Amino acid sequence: MEIYSSRCVIRPFRADEVQPFMAYRNDAEWMKYQGFKGLTKEVYEKALLGTPSLFEGIQLAVVSKATNTLIGDIYLKQENEIFWLGYTVSPQHAGQGYAFEAAAAMICWIKMQGCSAIKAGVEVNNIPSKNLLNKLGFSYAGLEDGEQIFVLNNCP
Repeated sequence: MEIYSSRCVIRPFRADEVQPFMAYRNDAEWMKYQGFKGLTKEVYEKALLGTPSLFEGIQLAVVSKATNTLIGDIYLKQENEIFWLGYTVSPQHAGQGYAFEAAAAMICWIKMQGCSAIKAGVEVNNIPSKNLLNKLGFSYAGLEDGEQIFVLNNCP
């Protein structure tokens, strides 16, 4: 799977990207609203380099076309006809529109697969993420397990 946007490629992780992934994923302040953080290299390697399954959830690398470097990641999980979407951008690439661009490209790909809805869970205090979801067309759907759930229902 490779998904292209104007500045990014979204694809499976490569072994040389585990270390840069760890650099931002283990940054406690940057990742204060995220899960899947503060783990060992072995745990990350197993999750990132193993055989991905949409039904178990996969992490995909978001790579700059210009520099071929890791700038963030996308989480994707399929539950029947519903897809769950997550996204993270490294602090060095924040505020440059990469999260919007990568998430929008992923949404287009998901819609081509056929879905009834796309959902995203957000920590209550993560205002930038909620703003991004609103910009992408998601609507607030309620609270579930301490997270605010946003839904995009206009799947084909």
